[in-house]
Amino acid sequence: MDDQATRLRKLVEGKTSYSDNIQDRVIRANAVNSLTQDSHPSARTIAITSGKGGVGKTNLAVNLAIAMGKMGKRVIVLDADMGMANVDVLLGTSSKKNLMDLLQDDVSIEDVLIRGPYGVSYISGGSGMEHAAEMTMLQQQKLFNKLTACDAWADIIIIDTGAGIGKNVLDFIVAADEVLLVLTPEPTSLTDAYAVIKAYSQVCDTQAVKLIVNKVFDAIESAETANKMIRTADRFLHVDIESIGYVCDDRHLVQAVRKQKPVVEAFPDSLAARCIQSLASNLLTGRNEEVKLGWGGFLRRMLQLGR
Repeated sequence: MDDQATRLRKLVEGKTSYSDNIQDRVIRANAVNSLTQDSHPSARTIAITSGKGGVGKTNLAVNLAIAMGKMGKRVIVLDADMGMANVDVLLGTSSKKNLMDLLQDDVSIEDVLIRGPYGVSYISGGSGMEHAAEMTMLQQQKLFNKLTACDAWADIIIIDTGAGIGKNVLDFIVAADEVLLVLTPEPTSLTDAYAVIKAYSQVCDTQAVKLIVNKVFDAIESAETANKMIRTADRFLHVDIESIGYVCDDRHLVQAVRKQKPVVEAFPDSLAARCIQSLASNLLTGRNEEVKLGWGGFLRRMLQLGR
């Protein structure tokens, strides 16, 4: 699959099929310079994706960013979900400029960065994202050059991609250091998540893919759901993936959305918030932390056992 990320790698290696004229040499040289600069540590890039819509992907992306911000990390969220502007809604803000405005000479990265709470900023993709694949090489280079400034603004960059396996989505997840695949226990979510893993495995090492099971009753349901996907991927695709945690279904999530605030900010002691904080800690330290369900979890389990 000759996707945008592959073409960029070939460009840097000098293996493109573009005519070897002066303009192409300049573009290639600039690409090498911008991608090999090492004046400061590079920000960690995490793409969050899903096989289908409605699984809580964007909500999780925003809340993970806030949770990491609370832990002292500088985080940028790139809303690359085809101009749906869900990040704006969840943060209760609006953006006047978006990613595609960077193509204008007088627009800098500071102009499109929207400041959020706890050191978290975000960049709106805007409706123009759907035309990103149509950019010329010079336009791509201009965008890349300006986006390199994000390294100075963030320790972690979270890309909230669209759902599914469209070309634009695959471009984002292939280019990221890590991919968090969000799914739910619903059969359709499992089927669509499998499609993402299959498409990704055809172009990249799937060890970068990690599962997060959302909207579960408890850790047991999460483990059952994740194990189904892990076994299926191993049997039919011969790839290894792992689950890094889960988020319990919690009414506070809905209440937080109505308040247009992340649940980890609006209801930091809620079950969902504690699950997300555990996920953030896992991503930052590599250690799985058990989520204590508390009294509410005890009552939930008792209710389930009584059925």
